[in-house]
Amino acid sequence: MPDNDTTEPLSLDEMRERYRAEQQKRIRPDGLNQWRDLFDDMDRDPFVEPGFTREPLIEETTVVIVGGGFAGMLTAIDLTKHGITDFKIVEKAGDFGGTWYWNRYPGCMCDVESYVYLPLLEETGFMPTERYASASEIFGYSKELARTFDLYSHALFQTDVVDATWDEERLVWKVATSRGDQLSTRFLVLAGGILHKAKLPGIQGIESFEGKAFHTSRWDYDYTGGSPTEPMENLKGKRVGIIGTGATAVQVVPQVARVAEELYVFQRTPGAVGVRNQQATDAAWFQSQKPGWQKERIVNFTHAVTGAQPEKDLVNDGWTELMWIDTQKMPESDEEADALDRADFEAMETIRQRVTDVIDDPETAEKLKPYWGKHCKRICFHDDYLPAFNQPNVHLVDTNGMGVDEITKNGPVVDGIEYPVDLLIYASGFEVTTDLHQRLGFNPKGRDGIALSERWAEGAHTMHGVLASGFPNMLLISLVQGGFGTNFSHLLSESAKHVARIIEKCNEDGILSIEPEEAAEEEWLSVLHGVGMGGARYFSHCTPSFYNSEQQRIDKRAARNLTYTGSVLDYVGYLERWRDVPDFSGVKTVTTPPGD
Repeated sequence: MPDNDTTEPLSLDEMRERYRAEQQKRIRPDGLNQWRDLFDDMDRDPFVEPGFTREPLIEETTVVIVGGGFAGMLTAIDLTKHGITDFKIVEKAGDFGGTWYWNRYPGCMCDVESYVYLPLLEETGFMPTERYASASEIFGYSKELARTFDLYSHALFQTDVVDATWDEERLVWKVATSRGDQLSTRFLVLAGGILHKAKLPGIQGIESFEGKAFHTSRWDYDYTGGSPTEPMENLKGKRVGIIGTGATAVQVVPQVARVAEELYVFQRTPGAVGVRNQQATDAAWFQSQKPGWQKERIVNFTHAVTGAQPEKDLVNDGWTELMWIDTQKMPESDEEADALDRADFEAMETIRQRVTDVIDDPETAEKLKPYWGKHCKRICFHDDYLPAFNQPNVHLVDTNGMGVDEITKNGPVVDGIEYPVDLLIYASGFEVTTDLHQRLGFNPKGRDGIALSERWAEGAHTMHGVLASGFPNMLLISLVQGGFGTNFSHLLSESAKHVARIIEKCNEDGILSIEPEEAAEEEWLSVLHGVGMGGARYFSHCTPSFYNSEQQRIDKRAARNLTYTGSVLDYVGYLERWRDVPDFSGVKTVTTPPGD
């Protein structure tokens, strides 16, 4: 492929100005409000038969877990290991899997190596078929975990929690569901998932489109034909539009491009796409691993992607190559700030150079180059996305950072040009930093009937992102004041372990209710502020994304709704040190029933 780039590399100041200009044209006054919920008919579950019914359940139990993805499943598995088997799992979907239940779009796979992403491989003996597991394989593995640890007998599928209220007299949570269930439970675990609630762009006229439309998490194979592993033959002769160029679109575009007559990819911000280098699993290598290998590999990967630079990089892929320097830390001098920015620019320049090397048309190549820092959005890795734009039936519609102007009955409009399509696919992702009760779909009511939205009206109040004052025996697995990491399953595994240990400790010590003292919550908030100083500086220069709440103005709520931006291992250290104290510090407990 000829080298299309004949320009001189930009200086440090020129690159900073380029980044700033790209950021400014993408900042919108509506911030997070630029997104909207899925239409009711679009939000239905296409993977279950309609008409499911069952008798309502009235039951007392020790734990109710909201969510059947990895967070909820791992919590249940850890509870079982502690001898606690009296629990229910309430899940909207028709099976376990969470994100991997919903995301069945063609080409979907995990961007983190399967040997570190899939939990409990040593315990199940499961060998992923490829280095980066497909969504269908991960969904299958989720069901295997559920069978192995007998989770199906505890599950209430196709069921939403509609209300959860703390009963101060009985010291239990009263949980009501969309199926009429009435559950009384000592502990309520909110494991609703990091990528749980799908969203649509709030584009003018979106309701007026008369063609077929769906979100990637509700893929309609009845319309497209095929399956996650088979060609979509029904798209032959069809004009297809995809709105979005993030991690989902990067995987969808090559699949649709193979069959559609015309494919229009509507881009607001170019994604950063490195080499994936997919490979089949070497069975001999996998079977030769010694006990403890997966934990060692997980920790090694987390060190590598947070700049700790382990002595040996066990994973050695695009993630560890790009992230081995932590460019988010707070510089101690102008010279260090320059060095960090230069390292970040150089890492992203390898991504931009790949675009130059792959794309035939120089104008298209320039539009596909991401001018933002490597921590501003999630880096993608794919071998077929960029080459798809060399195909004559694939058209990049770059909106110069503004997004689609409107949608008519025929299709999207950009710069006054209408693009008629038969099918419109929204690769617009999930809510991540919106209010927790909004993503959960219900508003827990704690002590004195105060709702979570009211208690957190000016921002979250938690200890470690897990326990919340005013909401006894409610345990959270969430990004809100919790951890964050490239390998989400590592974070979820450790969070689940922490939640299960708290419940076990309460059982052992006769603790009827537990919640943090407000002083402990403020102490944790100060930790978040201290760790987040470098990240705040870094993200202030980023293009808008869910990582920075679309660059929405910082207010009281945003100043509290933080995430622990340091290493997952450092976050886990806080949890472990707190658990190691014989009597949990910073919490209020009740050991005598009211009235005794």
